[in-house]
Amino acid sequence: MKRLILLILGLGPVLSVAQPCVELSQPLQQGSYVWGKLAPGSTATLDGESLVVLADGTVFLGFGRDAAPSAVLEIHGPGECRQELSVAGRDYDISRIEGVPQRTVTPSEEHLDRIRREGQIVRSAKDQRLQRPDLAQAVAAGFEWPLTGRISGVYGSQRIYNGTPRAPHYGVDVARPTGTPVRAPAPGVVTLAQPDLFYSGGTIILDHGYGLSSSFLHLSKVEVKVGDEITTGDLLGEVGATGRATGPHLDWRMSWRDRRIDPQLLVPAMPTE
Repeated sequence: MKRLILLILGLGPVLSVAQPCVELSQPLQQGSYVWGKLAPGSTATLDGESLVVLADGTVFLGFGRDAAPSAVLEIHGPGECRQELSVAGRDYDISRIEGVPQRTVTPSEEHLDRIRREGQIVRSAKDQRLQRPDLAQAVAAGFEWPLTGRISGVYGSQRIYNGTPRAPHYGVDVARPTGTPVRAPAPGVVTLAQPDLFYSGGTIILDHGYGLSSSFLHLSKVEVKVGDEITTGDLLGEVGATGRATGPHLDWRMSWRDRRIDPQLLVPAMPTE
């Protein structure tokens, strides 16, 4: 697929150009998180939203599950450029799951109060926006799987629990026995470590920097605490079936700002065992 390359050497007003302006790490699609290099000192926006540009010119951008088919990238500074980016759509599966505890499908009013409180805790953990210049090295080196095994659920699929439609699934599920170690796919700082949230059970959020975070759900054990500095491969916890789950597995999710992105697009193919 043709890569996007933006012209960053132009002068004067922002121009629309026939050739693309920045080379991005991979083709764009719904759920993708990509990065590229601008001239140091540049600033950039995506559909008017300011993007982080590191001192060396590295810029990050992401697209959610239902991202529009096009987005406008503008670059200012040493180079001026405006480019319409094409974002490929995806077909999502429908996933029917039976045997889920009914209380997690139709929560009581008491449980709804708990869900709202926990939702605020999760949002606060994701909104910290830690500045970690090592994110550029981490994404260049590539993320690792937190554990290997059978992929039992994929990003974007429409979830139907006990016959009731619910929100799409935003992570990748890896089925392994309870107690299987879960390790960090990339460096970061722990911003949430909860042993028992209503929906997600044992939950960890690892902030990789500049709005990018990983969440690890349904854990039987949480082996880290808020504030811990984590490197790739460090032990985070153990696989479980806590929260809304029908069997032991890890649900690994990733977010960039308010967009849910697909973790599978950042790791190599799952190894065969």
